[in-house]
Amino acid sequence: MNTRKRALLQALDAQPATDGDGVRIQRNIANRALPGFDPFLLLDEIASDQACDYIGGFPEHPHRGFETVTYMLEGSMKHRDHLGNEGLLVSGSVQWMTAGRGVLHSEMPMQESGRLHGFQLWINLPAAEKMCEPNYQEYRPQDIPLIALGASSSARVIAGTLSTASQSVTGPVGGVTTRPDFYDLRIGAGDSVDIPLEAAKRGLIYVFDGSVLIDDGQHRRALGKQQLGLLGDGDGVTIYAPGDSRLLLLAGQPLNEPIVNWGPFVMNTRAEIEQAIRDYQQGSLV
Repeated sequence: MNTRKRALLQALDAQPATDGDGVRIQRNIANRALPGFDPFLLLDEIASDQACDYIGGFPEHPHRGFETVTYMLEGSMKHRDHLGNEGLLVSGSVQWMTAGRGVLHSEMPMQESGRLHGFQLWINLPAAEKMCEPNYQEYRPQDIPLIALGASSSARVIAGTLSTASQSVTGPVGGVTTRPDFYDLRIGAGDSVDIPLEAAKRGLIYVFDGSVLIDDGQHRRALGKQQLGLLGDGDGVTIYAPGDSRLLLLAGQPLNEPIVNWGPFVMNTRAEIEQAIRDYQQGSLV
């Protein structure tokens, strides 16, 4: 069976920013043309050896209308929310939170020195689910399956199913309307990997170490460190790494609904955003 390989349509540099209590991050997607990344709303990377870049953390703040995914590579952060959920995110662990109608939560570093490296991804909820009851899931490093790829490469499968000629692995996250795929790929120098992606899903790649080339069968386009790549149509992507590289591969079913966002709220209309602000100010968001 022939695979129609996806091309790299755009390569976008991450933008330095601060969030929470002065945490320095590299920000992607936000404030760009959101419909072009549907269902993804935001991707932040935190990566620093300097405590002053992250020690302030993210004190209590609200969310409504989408899902947040926190993926830790190195270091540890403690999560608390108004529902009484509390957990410690350590290297290799994942927190998947459905904010729904409203959540108040905080994420604070549990270290005073050393390296902190992780990601936060926002995934939109469909209009019919934006006011659903909040839900919280946490997955330990050992809950995330690993699959071998190519000659010297591998993937951690957080969400979705990744299949090769010899095996198939499904991540622990399921039951999400946008049917997201979330893979952490480690590609060895000189290796090329073929990753199947459902044709109906939007595909993104974020490189956080090294660099890669996306091969659509006619052209090879480069994607460097701290660049977000938007993939074109197709049912698979071929990724070549000149040197040891690491990246996130994300795919999800677009919702094709209006997106109106304001800070920590993402809804479908301006009126719904204004209602969320009033609810927060009046103490009735949650």
